[in-house]
Amino acid sequence: MTVDGPEQLEKLREIGAICRDVLRAMAAKIAPGVTPRALDDMAGVMLKARGAQSAPILAYDFPGHTCISVGDAIAHGIPSDIPLKTGELVNIDVSAEKDGFFGDTGASFPVGEVSGELKTLLKATEAAQRKAMFAARAGQPVNVVGRAVEREAKKHGFKIIEGLNGHGVGAWIHEDPSVPNIYYPGDRTRLREGQVITIEPFLATKSHQYVEDEDGWTLRLAQGGYGAQFEHTFMVTKGAPIVFTN
Repeated sequence: MTVDGPEQLEKLREIGAICRDVLRAMAAKIAPGVTPRALDDMAGVMLKARGAQSAPILAYDFPGHTCISVGDAIAHGIPSDIPLKTGELVNIDVSAEKDGFFGDTGASFPVGEVSGELKTLLKATEAAQRKAMFAARAGQPVNVVGRAVEREAKKHGFKIIEGLNGHGVGAWIHEDPSVPNIYYPGDRTRLREGQVITIEPFLATKSHQYVEDEDGWTLRLAQGGYGAQFEHTFMVTKGAPIVFTN
């Protein structure tokens, strides 16, 4: 969507803050032995208390309030009863709706102590998200996002998961345009002032592709290894982005 007034801006700030707060509360509970389902149950209670509802349930009848992906799962993981283990990564993606407006955010977290490589993966992915988000200015081609993500990935020797992209958001959970994390020189689609989008790089240690699990939802790394994702919803401006989920 494109913001056309202060009322819409305020509604986007509200749902963005709800998604942010739920993600932070879930992250604070991550520890070895905790189950993804317990984290997801907490998210459901928080969303209801704030007058919001899960976007994955609303839009896709997803079997969970949030997507929680563990180990070689990179996205759309169904919250399970399998306890988290020390040394692995867990990704949480929180998207929700209130009053007809949608917000979307996500982040990857270590479970207990993780290897140096995984610490670097987390830092690099978060940096890629931030640098790409600040490069996404009105009038610029959307491929500035892919250029920024590629630079950060190559700097640290990580791979980009092909086909997992950012997207428009606001009036629905997934809208045009698609926002690739790979630089396509021929894509001259321009970003517009007031446009609401997400940027969400997916970087990985070994894989550049994903496969769908037999559960019909979970996306796993095709070549194994670990992956990370960070995501924010924001409004494009001629200068710094207005971030709703920060």
